[in-house]
Amino acid sequence: MDKFRIGIIGTGYVGLVTGACLSDMGHTVYCMDIDEKVIKDLKSGQLPIYEPGLAELVAQGKERGNLFFTTYIEEVTDNCEIIYLAVGTPQSLDGGADLSQIYEAARSIRDSARRHTIVVTKSTVPVGTGGGLQHLLAEREDNEVSFSYVANPEFLREGSAIKDFLEPDRIIIGSSDEESLDKMESIYRPLGVPMVRTDVKSAEMIKYASNAFLATKISFINEIANVCEEVGADIDVVVQGMGMDKRIGTSFLKAGIGYGGSCFPKDVQALKQLAGNTGYVFQLLNSVIEVNNLQKSRMLVKIKKKLGGLYGATIGLWGLSFKPNTDDIREASSLVLIKLLLNEGVKVKVYDPVAMEKCRLLHKGVHYCQDPYQVAEGCDALILVTEWDCFLDLDYTRILKSMNRPYIFDGRNALEHLKLRALGFEYEGVGRK
Repeated sequence: MDKFRIGIIGTGYVGLVTGACLSDMGHTVYCMDIDEKVIKDLKSGQLPIYEPGLAELVAQGKERGNLFFTTYIEEVTDNCEIIYLAVGTPQSLDGGADLSQIYEAARSIRDSARRHTIVVTKSTVPVGTGGGLQHLLAEREDNEVSFSYVANPEFLREGSAIKDFLEPDRIIIGSSDEESLDKMESIYRPLGVPMVRTDVKSAEMIKYASNAFLATKISFINEIANVCEEVGADIDVVVQGMGMDKRIGTSFLKAGIGYGGSCFPKDVQALKQLAGNTGYVFQLLNSVIEVNNLQKSRMLVKIKKKLGGLYGATIGLWGLSFKPNTDDIREASSLVLIKLLLNEGVKVKVYDPVAMEKCRLLHKGVHYCQDPYQVAEGCDALILVTEWDCFLDLDYTRILKSMNRPYIFDGRNALEHLKLRALGFEYEGVGRK
């Protein structure tokens, strides 16, 4: 296996996981970030994010001496022949992707490079961005410095990112430079998975199309679940029956209160905006976004109907992160529910195993509890927002006794509803009989 000296610009979820995993594969990796505190913390062993197994992987790389952290771009360009761009591309005001960070990162590489450098985009960017980045990099090329460009979209899921990197379904690499594609293949060949070599624009579109399709599956099954509630069918049985068809399967057909996180909402909106910029109206994505937004409001309507009103009620939320095994609360359903409940005059109590501090920065008028039991005390209703394991195996007899009224709203269809009803709870899921 060829060993490379690889730079990573950005130490968020994508950058830090990518750097730690490449280091684990034997490459020498320099992770760079402009945030001095983040780099200082990483050098001392403190991570800016929660991801299972990542702290251990970072520690091993530092101990081996092939994983470094710096705030200096020159340390990356002087040492590395391949540099990954893994900075944020958040949603802009017009619904598209804000590319300011990725262009600034590419500009810093261009201005400090001393040799031929392969620049690899890991960040999710709209189709056509690669062309702009190549044009920017080419402004500096001379007899000593030149650049090749590769689009290498990531498909990491927060909570299982290390496994997803080391055991991916496929690797996508897009470039017009065959030599760069050969080197990228050499990096990933030990993973033993299929690789798709293509052009830059097709590689960029693969990422957006994949996320948009998965988001569409989620919104579709939520619509089916809503119809199930109206006609008396059971979504769990419906999904089981659908999933037996090999053309369909059960992946991402889990009814609930909708998707969130740093990828799906942003990428679906960006693809819709990208299509709109060409004059094409992506009607399907309009519906996907609308259904996802309405799921939270639909849950609130259920609660209001059961309680006979919300003003003055005490409602507890179990889970704040957008999914289990991460502290990421970007576009999380919990944030939408908290805002809606507070606007209705509700006392809101919450607990999450790892995302409490991030939520505190956004919401001051919420009661933060020490554990799930403290949330339940005196509540008129509980909402399971994030299906952390710690919520699935509780003493529900104790919880029932501590609540003011016995209402549980399962936003993820993760609880044993028959058992809860037998104990005396009033249970409501999504599409469940």
